Amino acid sequence: MTNTVLDKAVSVREGEELDVNVVDGWLKNHIQDLIGTPTVTQYSGGASNWTYCLEYENTSLILRRAPAGTKAKGAHDMGREYRLQAALKPVYSYVPDMLAYCDDEAVIGTEFYIMEKLTGVIPRKNLPRDLKTSPEQTHQLCKNVLDSLIELHKVDYKAAGLDTIGKGSGYIERQITGWSERYTKAKTWNVPSGKGVMRWLEANMPSNERICITHNDFRFDNVVLDPNDYTKILGVLDWELATLGDPLMDLGNTLAYWVNADDDFLAQSTRRQPTHLAGMMTRDEVVAYYCKQMGVDVDDFTFYEVYGLFRLAGIAQQIYYRYHHGQTNNPAFKNFWIFIHYLMWRCKKAIRKSGKRK
Repeated sequence: MTNTVLDKAVSVREGEELDVNVVDGWLKNHIQDLIGTPTVTQYSGGASNWTYCLEYENTSLILRRAPAGTKAKGAHDMGREYRLQAALKPVYSYVPDMLAYCDDEAVIGTEFYIMEKLTGVIPRKNLPRDLKTSPEQTHQLCKNVLDSLIELHKVDYKAAGLDTIGKGSGYIERQITGWSERYTKAKTWNVPSGKGVMRWLEANMPSNERICITHNDFRFDNVVLDPNDYTKILGVLDWELATLGDPLMDLGNTLAYWVNADDDFLAQSTRRQPTHLAGMMTRDEVVAYYCKQMGVDVDDFTFYEVYGLFRLAGIAQQIYYRYHHGQTNNPAFKNFWIFIHYLMWRCKKAIRKSGKRK
């Protein structure tokens, strides 16, 4: 396997630079045997927390920090993200090793943590050009990614001592209320109000919920693949939103990003993972596979589909709000308002198709 398929960081975005000397000094007081001064690059795939690669002469590390600007309550909590992964690692091997955490915001202007760098392939919008794939291999990759989500949902969180990472019971109601409030608070003049979708979600909340560890941002581009066998999962990244929640809502979150090969132009233009490839399951096939492997029976997945799409609209709007108000200048966020219109349209389309109008 050539290095051309390995995921790599790029130049740091303007306005998001780290003070290399300050960071280096802090790291050498907390991690042993670091040699030299690190070269700092930044990963471009993330749209929330900022992620950097610090390459020393003898090792490479990952630094995660919160973005600048206004933050939603409870979001971008680096300490929680660090502690959760450290606790989860013994029972879920796909979590990277946690190495150090800094709660002193005076160091770089915000809290941050350091973790091991997993060297491999991250399947972003398209697989690397040099990675030749067959439909059979792609199907196996798809299955393995879903199996790693299923494995997470099957973790006995009480036995693992992880029953304090979230509130658990009442999760569905908290999510609908919380995302409705967050979307409304972050709304700008050029996006829909979303009130009709919010009312529908509130009126159609399932009466039964199951509680498990949920990732809540489980996508292909948060998975690291073995560079020698790209169907094998080395790690799962980006645990900012993980908690105790409902597994079907977690699946709904995943499917909000899932673009089928025959989806419309707007879906294709916003695709950020290679779910369009021959061999990938469709969204309906994913639901059927997941439910079979988990041993659950779901007559109608519409609520979870609409929730996933609306929540994604909320996340995108929070990000766009920062761009709209000049708190970040990342050009990738410039047209998010169009994407939010599209997600709301998808919500309404799914609601109409279900026939549930209450």
